[in-house]
Formats: sequence, structure tokens, C-alpha cells
Amino acid sequence: MTIGYTTGVYDLFHIGHLNLLKNAKGMCDKLIVGVTVDELVGYKGKKAMIPFEDRIEIVRSIKYVDAAVPQYDMDKLTACKKLGAQMLFVGDDWYGTEKWQAYEREFAEAGIKIVYFPYTHGTSSTQIRKALDVVRGHNLEDVK
Repeated sequence: MTIGYTTGVYDLFHIGHLNLLKNAKGMCDKLIVGVTVDELVGYKGKKAMIPFEDRIEIVRSIKYVDAAVPQYDMDKLTACKKLGAQMLFVGDDWYGTEKWQAYEREFAEAGIKIVYFPYTHGTSSTQIRKALDVVRGHNLEDVK
């Protein structure tokens, strides 16, 4: 049985999220999804619009997801080892970066393959959040 793992905030769930989960499930027998807890979202100075409990329930309810678990830190390698995942799925916006090239070596040593999926252009939670702020009359400079 091939176990795959991916993570995300999954705030303002959109078609890009669904595409990633659908594509990931197509490459493994069991897909486990880490959903970032609210406290970890704050590490970049951001705040999720949807509370963690709701976000994990949404992800858990997606037919491509076999299990949803809280993501408490950024250590994806330890999570993959703990969950028995042989594959980690991420967006291709990370591909080729120095950080992810180093990750690829570390994961390969552990027997875990990193699979990059195309980023769904034109759709992101950040863009949705900005559009909502404009509709609500908020100043864009105040938007993080």
C-alpha cells in the first residue's frame, strides 16, 4: 500500500486545493492530509479566516482524502516517517528552490519521493481574501 502525504492551511478552500488532493490521491492508495493549526498559520504573520476545526472538517470530508491530521510544525520529513508515507505532494511553486533541493536529498535518503504538482494559476486563498477585502471596503494596504 502506497501512502501519500500533503499539507496546507486550506483556508478558503478552492479549486486549486481540490486539484492537488485529487492528483495526489491518483498516485497513492491512501492519502493523508496535514491541516495547519491556527497557531502555525501565524508563523508568517497571517491569520486564517476559517478556524482550524472547520478547515480540518472540510478537508476530512473531501472524497480523495483518507485521513486528515493536524499539522503542528513545518517538519514534513518527520511527519512522513511517523505516518509511513512514501510520497510527499507539494505545489510546483517550490520546485527548484535551494530549500526544496535540500529537502529532496533528505527525503530520498529516507526513501520518500517528493512529487510536485502544477500550481493552479489564477486561484489562491490570498487572491480570494484580497477580493473579499475590496468588496467589504477594506484598505488593501492593511491586508496581509
